[in-house]
Amino acid sequence: MLKKILNFAAVPVLTGSVVALGLALLLDREATPQTNQRTNSELNQAQNERLQAVSYADAVNKAAPSVVNIYTKKDLGERVHPLLSDPRYRRFFNRSNIPQQQRMESALGSGVVVRRDGYVITNFHVIDGADEIVVALQDGRQAKARVFGESREYDMAVLKVDLDNLTPISIGDPENAQVGDVVLAIGNPFGVGQTVTQGIISGTRRKDLNISFFENFIQTDAAINPGNSGGALVDAYGNLLGINIANLETADASGIGFAIPADKAIQTLEDIIEFGRVLKGWLGVAAGDITAQIARAESLPSLNGIWITDVYKDGPADEAGLRAGDVIVAINQQAVNNTTTGWKEIASSRPGDKVHIQILRGGETIILTATLGTVPRV
Repeated sequence: MLKKILNFAAVPVLTGSVVALGLALLLDREATPQTNQRTNSELNQAQNERLQAVSYADAVNKAAPSVVNIYTKKDLGERVHPLLSDPRYRRFFNRSNIPQQQRMESALGSGVVVRRDGYVITNFHVIDGADEIVVALQDGRQAKARVFGESREYDMAVLKVDLDNLTPISIGDPENAQVGDVVLAIGNPFGVGQTVTQGIISGTRRKDLNISFFENFIQTDAAINPGNSGGALVDAYGNLLGINIANLETADASGIGFAIPADKAIQTLEDIIEFGRVLKGWLGVAAGDITAQIARAESLPSLNGIWITDVYKDGPADEAGLRAGDVIVAINQQAVNNTTTGWKEIASSRPGDKVHIQILRGGETIILTATLGTVPRV
C-alpha cells in the first residue's frame, strides 16, 4: 500500500521536474539572443571609439579654416623683342614702340590667420619681392593682402587682409610639446589645394641648421612640401604648434621638416604690430671670435667662446659686471662656441629677460646675471 502511495506521489514530482527543465531551456534560448545582441552593441561602440581615436578629422575641421593659400606675383621686367637684337631687322622697329613683353612670375605658399581682424602669419621667403599678394581662404574667398611687417632674420612676415568672418587659429603650447606627439601639417603643397599630412614630432629646439637667424625649430616627419611654407603645424586637437618653414634639403634626407614654434611666431606678430619691428635682447658689448693668437696670449683652454673687446657704459653687460677681456663660454647653460651662436642666444631672448652668463676671467670661472636691454636704434 505504501509503495503505491509513493509511486502515485512521484508522478507529479517527475512531471514538475520535466516542465521546469523545459521552461529553463526555453528561457535560456530566449535569453541567449539578447545576450549576444548586447555584446554586439558593446563591440560596435568599442569599435567606434577606436576609429575616433585614430581619426584627426575634428582637428582638421577646427584648424583648416584658419590656413590660407598665398599667391604672389613678381614683375620680372620687360623683355625686348628678340628681333630687335638682329641688325637686319632693327631698322624696321620704331624705337618708341618696340614690341615688348612684361613677364610675371607666380608663386605658391601658405599662411595662418591668427587674428579675427585680418592678420595672417607666413614666411618672409614666401612673399619676398612680390609685387602682388593674394590670399585664398578655404571657403573660396580671395582678397589682396598687404605686407604689414616683416623680419628677414626670423623668416617671418605679417600680412593684413580686409575680410569679414575670419577664423583665427587656436594657439597650442609648443613649449610642452614632446617627441612622439602626433602633429598635422596643413598647407598648399605644389598648388594642388589645401592638403593635410600627418606625422609626429621628431625633435625640439633644433639649431645650427642655417635656415634663419632664429633657430629653435620643431622637427617633424609630417611632409612639408614646396608650398607648405608658412602653413600650420597643429597638434592632434587642431591647436597651432608651429609655422612650417622648410624641409631638410639633402639628397639622402626624407621626412625631416621644421617649424617655427607658435609662441615665437605670435611674439613676432605682436612686436611688429606694436613696435613695427621685432624686439631682440641686447647685452651691450663689442666682441669677436677667439683667435689662436688671443688664446695663447691669454692662456685660454680652447678657441670656443666670445672675446669681449668693449663694454657699453651703463648697458646691461656693464651693470652686470662684465669687463673687456672676459670670455663668454655659456649663456643660460648653453655652450657658446663663437659670436654667431652667442648673438643668436641673446637675440632669441626678450628685452627685460634675465640671462645667466658664464665667463672666464683670469683663469677663473664666474657666472653673472644680466638683464637684457633693447637694441638701440641707429
